[in-house]
Amino acid sequence: MSFGLGRGPQVVRVGVTVTFLRMSLAPGDMIGVLPDGARVERVTAPTVGYYRYLYNAVGADYVWWLRRMMPDAELGSLLRHPGVSIHVLMLGGEPAGFYELDRRHRPDINLNYFGLMPHMVGTGVGYRFLCHGVAEAWASLPRGMTVNTCTADHPRALPSYLRVGFVPFRRSDEVWDVPVSLGLKIPDRLRL
Repeated sequence: MSFGLGRGPQVVRVGVTVTFLRMSLAPGDMIGVLPDGARVERVTAPTVGYYRYLYNAVGADYVWWLRRMMPDAELGSLLRHPGVSIHVLMLGGEPAGFYELDRRHRPDINLNYFGLMPHMVGTGVGYRFLCHGVAEAWASLPRGMTVNTCTADHPRALPSYLRVGFVPFRRSDEVWDVPVSLGLKIPDRLRL
């Protein structure tokens, strides 16, 4: 851990391996039926506060920190961009997860973020929700679809992306300087 000493904020140095994946053809039939009572809502231009709630709740255990650092005005502008869409899994009247599709760099679509609320992890809904996200992206006929995941993410993230049809094309070792002020729990296995 760095202690700042007048050189900026305290940080935790985190080492991750990032895997970049691509899907160049629309997948065939996917078994992705959501559970009874579940629905996915596209939230048009969500407020910054609502988005931060989703992002922070889903990403807290996986060192999701970049959007926490983004100023409200910049994040609000991103969320209002017509090429970015937020899709929230609703179950029992409350959010159970979300994904974010980024169409700003057409003809490809990037799955910027995907995840479940902590109480939904391990329930079996994740893969089915991922299938929904992939189908939603391919419905707009992109040239391809991309996503990345890293060793800070849930251990089932990479296998799920592979199972749905993504193929790795690059890996990169990265070091993140995560501000201590964010209060994120950094797993010992990631600390440098």
